[in-house]
Amino acid sequence: MAKVKIVTDSNSGITQAEAEKLGISVLPMPFLIDGEQFFEDVNLAQEEFYAHLKKDAAVSTSQPAIGDVTDLWDNLLQEGDCELVHIPMSSGLSESCHTAEALAKEYGGKVLVVNNQRISISQKQSVYDAIELVKRGKSAAEIKEYLESTKYDSSIYIALDTLKYLKKGGRLTPAAALIGTILKIKPVLQIQGEKLDAFKKVNTLKKAKEVMIAALRSDLTTRFAKYVANGEMTIAVAHTDNYGEAEIFVNELKAAFPEIPVTFADPLSLSVSCHIGPGSLACSAIRIVK
Repeated sequence: MAKVKIVTDSNSGITQAEAEKLGISVLPMPFLIDGEQFFEDVNLAQEEFYAHLKKDAAVSTSQPAIGDVTDLWDNLLQEGDCELVHIPMSSGLSESCHTAEALAKEYGGKVLVVNNQRISISQKQSVYDAIELVKRGKSAAEIKEYLESTKYDSSIYIALDTLKYLKKGGRLTPAAALIGTILKIKPVLQIQGEKLDAFKKVNTLKKAKEVMIAALRSDLTTRFAKYVANGEMTIAVAHTDNYGEAEIFVNELKAAFPEIPVTFADPLSLSVSCHIGPGSLACSAIRIVK
């Protein structure tokens, strides 16, 4: 059987250093900041990115260049008889998945692109699941089938500290942002696969955390109940430049869900942070391979 190698992008939150330890490859996502190109976790660190955001720099995201994708694939495929499982961010949030699918058609079945509607915390778990399935001797096709068949077995909730960056990104009208700021609204957003949507409006972080805990409890006792019973669920916490509050939230979630493992994930990927700004908290209920 051909050796299976895993590829993802930095939207997963997996750093280059972690990728080396895991034995996988991570494509760094490109950013334009005041017209200059940077690459996540290559020449753009989290601290530098937030410094640019706070200075109101013009920040935009794009998908990896076609040549960067194919060069990585070509290099990996030169290392002997192998197949690649490529896990990009959700096709509902970026064209990078569709681009990879089109490119893979030229590789004669050697590259399988997973369209499993994940990003950030949940995308990272997909990569961990793929690594575990490789260890169990699964083929690239079997891994792709599993990841796509379980693509909706996760939920992400994000509490924003400010509406400023949704406004800058064109996801909120200036009038709505102004009213929200005056009323000190802290929206809770959700990602259920394909897109980022509004979930609830609150006016304190305490209330936002209560809303997210209630949402997780609802998911875990309804759509994910059978996975909970089988020990197939985990809860992960992430943040955007808000480490202290994220640590507190981890402990609150452990108390709320003592029967489910709660992990502190890395900071949210910069592609997400670009649209929601610093000070956010996120939590996710995710099905895992058992």
